[in-house]
Order: sequence, then C-alpha cells, then structure tokens
Amino acid sequence: MVGSHLADYILTNHSNVEVHGLIRWRSPRENILHIENKVILHNGDLHDLNSLINVVNVVRPDRVFHLAGQSYVMDSFNQPAETLSLNIIGTVNLLDSIRYFELDPLIHICSSSEVYGQVSEDELPITETVALRPASPYAVSKVGEDMVAYQYFVSYGLRTIRTRMFTHTGPRRGDVFSESAFARQIAEIEAGVHHDGVLKVGNLESMRTYADVRDAVRAYWLLLEKCVPGEVYNIGGDQSISVGKMLDILKGLSTKSINHDVCLTLLRPSDVTLQIPDVRKFKNMTGWEPEIPLEQTLEDLLAYHRKKIATMVCF
Repeated sequence: MVGSHLADYILTNHSNVEVHGLIRWRSPRENILHIENKVILHNGDLHDLNSLINVVNVVRPDRVFHLAGQSYVMDSFNQPAETLSLNIIGTVNLLDSIRYFELDPLIHICSSSEVYGQVSEDELPITETVALRPASPYAVSKVGEDMVAYQYFVSYGLRTIRTRMFTHTGPRRGDVFSESAFARQIAEIEAGVHHDGVLKVGNLESMRTYADVRDAVRAYWLLLEKCVPGEVYNIGGDQSISVGKMLDILKGLSTKSINHDVCLTLLRPSDVTLQIPDVRKFKNMTGWEPEIPLEQTLEDLLAYHRKKIATMVCF
C-alpha cells in the first residue's frame, strides 16, 4: 500500500525524479497497474543479499525509502522467526548492499509505533524518548530494524533516518488490518456476498491515532528533505479514537444496517491499546500537518473495497 502511494506522490509532485521499485516474481502488482510504465522495477528479495547488491549496483540511488517487510502483527505471533529474519536481517542486507558500493544516499528506515508497546497514561502523548516495550514479535522486529539503522549510522556513517509511524490507512490498505477488514466486510454485506451478514471484529477498545496514507507519504518525502540523519521521528495523525469509534464511522457510511460480533481468533495474545503520539519533533523540522480528515480516509477506503467487490462479482 504505502510504496504505491509514495510512488504516486513522487511522480505527481517531483516529475524530474526517477522512481525504482523492488519486486519479487510473485509480488502482486494491482496497486501499481496505473503507474507500472512510469516506474522501473527490479527483481530482488530482502532475504537475498546478492540480489540487493545487483539492484543497488544498477540503480545507484540518491534516496532510499525502505518500506518492505512483514507488517501484520497477528501473523508475527504465528511466524515469529520469519518476521524477525525478514525485518531485521533484511534491513541489514539492504544497508550492507549500499555500504558495499560506498554510496551515500539518504535512507528512510520505517520503524513503527508498535515499538513503544503498552504505555501508561502518564506517558501520553508518546514522545521518541518513551521506553521501548515491544508486545509482539512484529514489534520486536521493528525495534531491531530501528536499532540496526541507528548502528549503521554510528558505525559506518550511513545517512539513515528512522520514523515511528502511527496507524496510517486509506485506499489499498491490506484487509488483514482492522479498518480495512471492516470496510471489506461492509462492502461484502452491501453486495450480498458476505457469508452471514455479520461483521467480525477483534478488540474494539484499543485507542489509535489515525493518519491518511497519502498524508504519510508526503511526510516521508519531507523527512529526507528536511530531517537529520541518525535521528528518529514520530509521525502520526491528529485524530485519536478507539477502534470501536472508527468502526461506528464506517458503519455510518454504509448503505445497510450493519451488525458486528467479536471473533476470538482476531484477538491478539497481547495488545497495545494506547497509541497517541507526540509528533512535535517532526512537525518542527518539516512544517508537515495532516490534511485529510479520518472520515474522508474511511470513505475512500470503503469506496476502494466496494470497487474491488463489484469487480469480483462481475467477474
């Protein structure tokens, strides 16, 4: 999702920039079909250092946005070793491929707000100095990725800049994530293809701060324009509500009356329930402000799933 929106942003706003992307042979491309002839795609894999060396040697990048990885928290409980390997060792491979050629690009390393884990109310809003208490294998992997990026800055002078992005969503969001899963189920219910017409949910009490992915990629571009290598920055929206309140907004956008029910398989073994960021450090450096309200984000997300469902039904 994020990579496709970042490519959209760069192509629209910085037409003089050449955009390259890393893919695997089995990578789905539906998110970039509209721009596939405008970006240059290279086969490679974070697990395979040799493939990254080959790609970096060809591209010789001026800027690197490292957005790849295993990003599904629930799946990390089922596949902890794979999550740790891909997100940490994959980042090491990427940075080593850049170091191998003694290149000096600006490098964005995308960590996550999940590294903070469960904070207490007196630690809100969460600053970059709050203790890291990862509560999932995914969060542990992002702590590792975060620290590897810092270590490569300290040890080798690579110009890494880390972000700890809070929840960001919008069109093309994978439907394993709560707001997108809700939107997909609503679209299915509206189309009459949902198996029982009842929306399945997990923990609705968690507090999240939502940003639109299109605001997020604008922030990422500004990060490499204005921020300081070696530093870490929280980025997040300005609307903090519970997952349940977010669901209420989505249900209010539906053309049908929607009922929901808690599904035990959607509850995490441990959860993070207070995600409210302090983003003053980033805003002071860049002047960035979120522009797209949550209601618009959710409306666009629902429209995206309605279109997908309609295409599937027609097919």
